[in-house]
Amino acid sequence: MKNILKLSFLLAMVATAWHAAAQSAGDKPFVIPEIKEWRAAEGRFVPDERTRIVYPAGSAELERVARMLSADCGEMFGIAPEVKAGRGRKGDVTLTLGDDRTLGDEGYAIAIGDKIELSAPTAKGVYWGTRTLLQIAEQSDDRSLPRGEIRDFPDYAVRGFMIDCGRKFIPMRFLRDYVKIMAYYKMNTLQIHLNDNAFKQYFGNDWDRTYSAFRMESETFPELTARDGYYTKREFIDLQISAEDRFVEIIPEIDAPAHTLAFSRYNPELGSKEYGPDHLDLFNPATYEFMDALWREYLEGDEPVFRGKRVHIGTDEYSNKDREVVEKFRAFTDRYIRYVESFGKQACVWGALTHAKGETPVKSDNVVMSAWYNGYADPVEMVKQGYKLISIPDGLLYIVPAAGYYYDYLNTRRLYESWTPAQVGGVKFDERDPAILGGMFAVWNDHAGNGISAKDIHHRAYPAIQTLAVKMWSGAATTLPFDEFDARRKSLSEAPGVNQMGRIGRATGLVYSCDEVEAGSRMPHREIGYGYRVTFRMEVADEARGTELFRSPDAVFYLSDPISGMMGFARDGYLNTFDYGIRAGETVEIAVEGDNISTRLYVNGRLADELKRHKICFNEGKDSMSYVPTLVFPLERAGDFKSRITDLKVYNTTE
Repeated sequence: MKNILKLSFLLAMVATAWHAAAQSAGDKPFVIPEIKEWRAAEGRFVPDERTRIVYPAGSAELERVARMLSADCGEMFGIAPEVKAGRGRKGDVTLTLGDDRTLGDEGYAIAIGDKIELSAPTAKGVYWGTRTLLQIAEQSDDRSLPRGEIRDFPDYAVRGFMIDCGRKFIPMRFLRDYVKIMAYYKMNTLQIHLNDNAFKQYFGNDWDRTYSAFRMESETFPELTARDGYYTKREFIDLQISAEDRFVEIIPEIDAPAHTLAFSRYNPELGSKEYGPDHLDLFNPATYEFMDALWREYLEGDEPVFRGKRVHIGTDEYSNKDREVVEKFRAFTDRYIRYVESFGKQACVWGALTHAKGETPVKSDNVVMSAWYNGYADPVEMVKQGYKLISIPDGLLYIVPAAGYYYDYLNTRRLYESWTPAQVGGVKFDERDPAILGGMFAVWNDHAGNGISAKDIHHRAYPAIQTLAVKMWSGAATTLPFDEFDARRKSLSEAPGVNQMGRIGRATGLVYSCDEVEAGSRMPHREIGYGYRVTFRMEVADEARGTELFRSPDAVFYLSDPISGMMGFARDGYLNTFDYGIRAGETVEIAVEGDNISTRLYVNGRLADELKRHKICFNEGKDSMSYVPTLVFPLERAGDFKSRITDLKVYNTTE
């Protein structure tokens, strides 16, 4: 044991000395998350058409990583290098497995000289190293990289994001893109919250009308599955496989025994008579029969639907008014920790055991707790009890779009300058405390029906991912001032082949034009994101209701909407109409402008209508929510219109 401690001490001293030398050796390449250690050398490595990606013969893992890197280069740079087994030569990128234990499970080392040599103890570390290479390469026109040496490794093992798909359906294509985005920034955990319900005050204080959803296909309870959007078992399995390929873990969450209106709506017998149908009745044996069957459907068998090593069983925000109920809640939590463990899974729970303090024992060994609010779970006490924590403090890391509480957009400056996963609410642990597995941030779609789109969610989550990727990997060891980081982060892609922001170019001004748009034609761009102006001239024909001007996979812009015949747009199940309708025989100049707050229609240079964030009132004005009528403008395909559309111009109005 003494020899092991001595070796660990020596390795730590060597790493510290290397780090100190690295910081004085020259400016580090800009990468998200920030590179831990860098030693600069003279010159640059410039890839060319002869550059190959080389891996050791017989290494299937590294061959897969090499082929992903080649495909990503093709997506980003238009050239997919040859992938070759064997020994590298000058000008190549070589991938190898090394034995530097100081790098840990996810660390990597890169030597950039006449060739690029990337090594790591694991294929995962090699993959993270390829993300670093891509980010550096995309920041120069010739895709060159500065010569030098990199050593990089994370401070925290869990670097994650949780998205509420229960209150708002998030399309599978969006989740698949998010896996790629997270992987590009070395974020390795995506928690998918699969069931929830809205607040009844926005639905006439009537539980029978209140929105709720369970997003998984279910063969055990077919009528349980939400009709307005769900994931088939096959596509959810495929999502997890895609994530595994990129070393991202999917943690599916079925939240109970609160947030369960979807379950009691399926079977009213399951709902609590005292606390409301969004609480399960913990004294009813049918509750346990239902939950057992539901979990079993996704966990049993040699190839379960929930493939990963961890699942999240919820267990947050149940009433604690009655002592007997608290003990039942604790028993429920313990039961389902052990139940999912019986299928070989590690259980994750929301922190609630200070709120639900009692005598009934709840298993803590090998259980992961999401530490979200210290009043519900005192993190110091939870660590004493044996839980491993994921730091996700609500007052710092919760986004609730357009709600007016928590954050609409995270305070990324504050997080970058002062937060690490060691901070759980008002409690600060030591950096890299082994009880803190890492951190997450969350998007909660509390206000069902508020008009927020998946694009709006991305507009909020993407800068948070870039910022928190740094803090969850590098901890307190950041060196760039926030303003410089915030400016430079915008130069990076979302991920290879991903453009959820709808960026066309980087600068302001005209980015696309077309003399005449033919009906049914396709454009070279799918969409343009916030900070845009789209103009065109229209010689108006007699158009039927529902006539589209443009469509993308996520939105439709109507010349004549299907309900009122006005100009408008639809996305995410919402139809938004302008107070303007076209008339056959007229010729008009149209302009549409959009940002993350509003969408504006101009006709012949004058503002015809502005759809902007506004309050919707309920219960005679006692309650309200903000409605957000935004549009990422679709451009992919022209509709089947009769009018003549000419002089189409698309502008970026913000960088």
